[in-house]
Amino acid sequence: MGPAQHTVSVAFVRSAVRGLRTAMRERVLQSVQIAPALLHEPAARVPAAVFGALWMAVARELDDEFFGLDTRRMKVGSFALLCHAAVGQTSVERAMRQTLRSFSLFFDDISATLVAGGREARIELDNRIHAAIDEPDARRFADETLLVMLHGLLCWLAARRVPLARLEFAHPQPAHADEYRRMFSPDLRFDRPVTAIAFDAQVLRAPVSVSEGSLKAFLRDAPQSVFLKQVASGGWAERARRHLRRALSVVPRDALVVPAEAQLLDRMAADFDISPATLRRRLEGEGTHWQQLKDEVRRDLALVHLADRRLSVEQVAAMLGFNDGPSFHRAFRKWTGSAPGAFRPTRVGRGAATS
Repeated sequence: MGPAQHTVSVAFVRSAVRGLRTAMRERVLQSVQIAPALLHEPAARVPAAVFGALWMAVARELDDEFFGLDTRRMKVGSFALLCHAAVGQTSVERAMRQTLRSFSLFFDDISATLVAGGREARIELDNRIHAAIDEPDARRFADETLLVMLHGLLCWLAARRVPLARLEFAHPQPAHADEYRRMFSPDLRFDRPVTAIAFDAQVLRAPVSVSEGSLKAFLRDAPQSVFLKQVASGGWAERARRHLRRALSVVPRDALVVPAEAQLLDRMAADFDISPATLRRRLEGEGTHWQQLKDEVRRDLALVHLADRRLSVEQVAAMLGFNDGPSFHRAFRKWTGSAPGAFRPTRVGRGAATS
């Protein structure tokens, strides 16, 4: 089995479908197999691939790749057009400035500016109020969506993940703010004058490293490719996540040996050639605690495995190191607010939160 998919908060799903009429919302959710009831579970999550499919389904319904969050529609195909324009530039800075000019042609009410000088560069958003997005949640989602697009494009043009020094958000801290730590930066600041991301200005001087083949692959997988560009990281937290996924992604056979709970940290530290205490400190230095990281990985793996009808709930529990079904049920409800059965695939027409 390949690496587990990342998952995203249902808060993004709610925002993505908020502007749809009832029949349209039901049609979109059914097309990507998200159960409507999950929208009312604050802790629920969906695989990132499912959210990517939802993004495209909404775009097709509205002929708008920006969820109807601007007076002017960003018609389907606009994102591909600006990507083609960006790859013709010689440096990442030129490509990003070209991209921001392109966005200004698509939008009337939200724009972005690249501010470069010294060692740090910033991309600042200007989200102007208008009737379509004067709801606080919609305005916040417009900023979230544009930042996802811009950071994903920045990473793609630089041919590597570009770490962000911080995220400054011109909104109060939302309930799903922890999502930003993995999407953007551990350094989060809310209620700021403008929404902005900050990063090392040296990135802008790099040449654009995009071939025709990589452009096609990037667009073929968009918007998931845009979203996931921001989750991978070379830091200790991401290294630990990858290690845990490998340890817990074994499909059960007649005899299954899963590392005991107490052994996971020790084994990982030994593989990294450091002590468990040092690993804990390095994780905490990135704003991540061991228990939190372990729960995130098990939760994401659980959502992916539950989508596979060949696996029983008991098998999924065993794969994730739980000694019995009730323990897994309690943990899963704590992670998502729902029982595992809510995420099992159902036959077409009934809907489920699976990929």
